[in-house]
Amino acid sequence: MTEIDQKQLGTTLWGIADQLRGAMNADDFRDYMLSFLFLRYLSDNYAQAAQKELGADYPELGAVDRRTPLALWYAQNPDDIEEFEKQMRRKIHYVVRPEYLWGSISELARTQNRELLHTLQKGFDYIENESFASTFNGLFSEINLNSEKLGKDYSARNAKLCTIIQAIADGLAQFSTNQDVLGDAYEYLIGQFAAGSGKKAGEFYTPQQISSILSGIVTLDSQDPATGKKKQLESVLDFACGSGSLLLNVRHRMGPHGIGKIYGQEKNITTYNLARMNMLLHGVKDSEFEIYHGDTLTNDWDFLRETNPAKAPKFDAVVANPPFSYRWEPSSALGEDMRFKNYGLAPKSAADFAFLLHGFHYLKPEGVMAIILPHGVLFRGGAEERIRTKLLKDGNIDTVIGLPANLFFSTGIPVCILVLKKCKKPDDVLFINAAEHFEKGKRQNRLRPEDIDQIIDTYQFRREEDRYARRVPMAEIEENGYNLNISRYVSTAQAEDGIDLQAVHKDLTTLEDKIAEATQRHNAFLQELGLPLLGTP
Repeated sequence: MTEIDQKQLGTTLWGIADQLRGAMNADDFRDYMLSFLFLRYLSDNYAQAAQKELGADYPELGAVDRRTPLALWYAQNPDDIEEFEKQMRRKIHYVVRPEYLWGSISELARTQNRELLHTLQKGFDYIENESFASTFNGLFSEINLNSEKLGKDYSARNAKLCTIIQAIADGLAQFSTNQDVLGDAYEYLIGQFAAGSGKKAGEFYTPQQISSILSGIVTLDSQDPATGKKKQLESVLDFACGSGSLLLNVRHRMGPHGIGKIYGQEKNITTYNLARMNMLLHGVKDSEFEIYHGDTLTNDWDFLRETNPAKAPKFDAVVANPPFSYRWEPSSALGEDMRFKNYGLAPKSAADFAFLLHGFHYLKPEGVMAIILPHGVLFRGGAEERIRTKLLKDGNIDTVIGLPANLFFSTGIPVCILVLKKCKKPDDVLFINAAEHFEKGKRQNRLRPEDIDQIIDTYQFRREEDRYARRVPMAEIEENGYNLNISRYVSTAQAEDGIDLQAVHKDLTTLEDKIAEATQRHNAFLQELGLPLLGTP
């Protein structure tokens, strides 16, 4: 499938969503739409693997048979089902019973079958609790099939679901889809729903262009980025992972086998479910990732609270786009927390540095962390100044990147990317002022591929460029009171052209001579005509 077709598929699915959601708001309808796309992916992937496993025994259906091939095989081979499912769990890590496959569900929708809603609910329960070796509890918890938003009674809700599912099935049937295409369509729809959700979208979506910058940075060698990309990352963490797109961007850079395990944490239950679906939809096996539902700031994930240094988790790469200037409740107990103890607590009004220190604590000595934050962290005083100063004195802040305004759905403010390392070689900080390099859009500005490449290339080779990037010695930063405001170090102001006074004087003298000559010639004509001369009273 071409890139144009992929975009067209996303546009088609978005058109279906926009047309069918009716009075339902975009956030609610998103959960239905994306869940059905997820079910389609699981079904297609499972059916392809089953066909490969069964070989010549995989049934061929007659022209009028509307069942799925697996439904026929299950009916014909009841004694072999258990062994077959064991094999499928070993090979692709999950099982979907024939009656819950997308083909079966979409056929119920096509025929307006009254049992669609009941079957769909059983299917969701089955996938959550039985399909995978890992139990995906609550994966569909935000999808209320009994919601009055779908209809006032069972019949109305069933009819609405039939309409939605049939429309999606018809839309997908226009395209030859595979797992990559469905994954791209899923990402496209997340972005479209984010745009429709306005400020609330900041909770779950990082624009792909910004994800590309972070992933491009953390996948390079930490000590000497100029040597290129790392061959392997044992682990990567996003502690505010939203829908998981940033983690998937890192995986895309490294390749499907380039990361040992992916870890994410997300506080919002709906977004947490989106992230788990997104991982599976992009071919990440359940054993290759772990997404935890919980609060990052209170650190309620037992896995991260391991006190034995030999077992305490540390990550090769940490990426994050946490909520900007989030209000939190710092307590005396948190003041003694291993993450904050050596730095102090971020102020109640803005948890930006609390998020940063959380991720930094779990970074390996040779790892790289890239985090998106509001510009205030670069210059605000008080507790934030003390934290920033210690990070700088300890040599942990490697690069500061200023981005253009209005890149996010959630806010129009310009933001920055901080790159942190526990063991960095250069005794300076690289400042990149990319705030003026973008393409203006109607609702959001966007970074062009060349803008992204320039940022990553400048970081990788630590280049300096007039009005764009500069390596600033620590002594100069100290003279500026450890203020990291980018404009202090990289000015984008255009220098005014110098004025050559001698040349100006010569030009004025020449001009006066020409005026005198022209006046004299004109007066000769006026005198012949008997008219008053120029310059006379």
